Amino acid sequence: MVNQSNSNPFGDVTKMMEQFKLPGVDMAAIVEARRKDIEALVEANKAAFESMQALARKQTEMLTEAMQGMQEAAKGFTGGSAVAADPAKQAEGARRGFEKTLAGMKELAEMVRAAQSDAMAHITQRATQQMQDIKVLTQPK
Repeated sequence: MVNQSNSNPFGDVTKMMEQFKLPGVDMAAIVEARRKDIEALVEANKAAFESMQALARKQTEMLTEAMQGMQEAAKGFTGGSAVAADPAKQAEGARRGFEKTLAGMKELAEMVRAAQSDAMAHITQRATQQMQDIKVLTQPK
């Protein structure tokens, strides 16, 4: 059986706050609001962490592709192929590599933007809820 204090970290705080009853102040609602704040932060951090993992995977994929491309280019230069002797083909290969790098950087930037947007959405949603909670708490009863 799970101990109540272990499953609800706000249980002890709620009991303590109830001892200090103030007229017109709903201490349980205040504690509940703080719990929701923490949950929103946890969700924002979780979204950011998952996005950073996806970003790291993409960077690893891009590095692997770049290394493979460099190996292929090195084979072409050492094998006496037409690419090694033709500066136009070398320039074209460099241009393609540069364009691919720019596309990868754009994709990474979009991933970061989306991660930040997702994390901010959690925080903004909680801030909106917090304002609504404050309005309810300040209404005369």
